Amino acid sequence: MIKKNKHSKLSYIFNWISGDVLSSDTAKIINSFTETENLYMSAIREISTKLEILNDEFKYSKDRNPIHEIKSRIKTPVSIYQKLVERGHDLSVESARKNLTDIAGIRVICPYINDIYLIADLLTSQADVGVIRRTDYIKDPKPNGYRSLHLIVTIPVFLSDRTEVVNVEVQIRTIAMDFWASLEHELTYKLASRKTEDVLKELRECADIISSTDNRMQNLYNNIVNL
Repeated sequence: MIKKNKHSKLSYIFNWISGDVLSSDTAKIINSFTETENLYMSAIREISTKLEILNDEFKYSKDRNPIHEIKSRIKTPVSIYQKLVERGHDLSVESARKNLTDIAGIRVICPYINDIYLIADLLTSQADVGVIRRTDYIKDPKPNGYRSLHLIVTIPVFLSDRTEVVNVEVQIRTIAMDFWASLEHELTYKLASRKTEDVLKELRECADIISSTDNRMQNLYNNIVNL
């Protein structure tokens, strides 16, 4: 299993610098969000460790891995700032922690569709993991064809003088779903306002083809296992 973390301290603090000169007040607000970096990094480590333990258990007990890859990220200060502004919330660390549930994010890539629900159920059944929201974009895809299972969970982080309960967004999808989502994101960024209805239709059709392939691979796996 390959694990990728995209939240080094320097990139987290300075990723928001884009050439535009921010006011000193705005810069202070954005930089204040970095105070919670360690807390959210710790929450990611807690969830990632749980997932790795589950994956290792299956490797040794069932000779297979239900998790192909784990990726994680923490929103940059400017992303936090912009989201608070867009939603009309106060610009503070306290407001960010209260109103934003996706500051810390983990993406779990699985080989098969059934693995998605297996991992989701095993993770959320653990005593210290709370579930705030579960959204199934596999059974009910987004209009553009996007498929994934989204969880907003809480996890306790034990510090030297207190325990903090932290929100983490967990996205669980197959390799094929991740392939489509990654390329759709890249194309959307490049096309920007030039996305025509024909392009959108093509993306939806590609998503449907990939979904069909996912289901065929799941059926093939089930048939082989049951031989």
